[in-house]
Amino acid sequence: MTPRIGSIVRNTSETSIKIEIDLDGRGQWDTRTGIRFLDHMISHVAKHGVFDIKVASNGPDQHHVVEDVAICLGQAFNKALGEKRGIVRMAHAVVPMDEALVLVAVDIGGRGYARIEATLGDKVEDLSSDLVRHFLESFAIEGRFNLHAKVLEGINDHHKVEALFKALGRALGAATRIDERLAGQIPSTKDVIEG
Repeated sequence: MTPRIGSIVRNTSETSIKIEIDLDGRGQWDTRTGIRFLDHMISHVAKHGVFDIKVASNGPDQHHVVEDVAICLGQAFNKALGEKRGIVRMAHAVVPMDEALVLVAVDIGGRGYARIEATLGDKVEDLSSDLVRHFLESFAIEGRFNLHAKVLEGINDHHKVEALFKALGRALGAATRIDERLAGQIPSTKDVIEG
């Protein structure tokens, strides 16, 4: 099988980003965004999706770093999938973390869309809470997949967000797996998944 690895290098006047993702990895990560909580969340996507993810980024403000990391991670993810032959395509995960419970469903169907239902305070650790939603939306749009994520229960914002990212990893890990029954077919009645 061809290695399913995507890498993106993006340098702008606002940020410098370098990302690599291996969809057939071992759940390893090396994340250096300068935002401790964001690094922690990306590590959950890697670990629970069983992806290898490397992220190196810097920039003067948190908003643009989070946004550009999400954009580049989505582009690298989509690039790694190639024509998407033989993938399961759709999957979901329900993940608890203490009092928090989260549902995430994905469809790697070539159309980027995100609906995120999560009530959070102003800040989670060192990350502005509004950037959690922005990261997930940007990742899904650039990754060309549908993402529905809903916090079903929860009190602690750290638990809610961590469960979101763990569930995202589990769902994407399941959706990107190769289904041998498809024998390399594209999982669409159109015989193509664009993007």
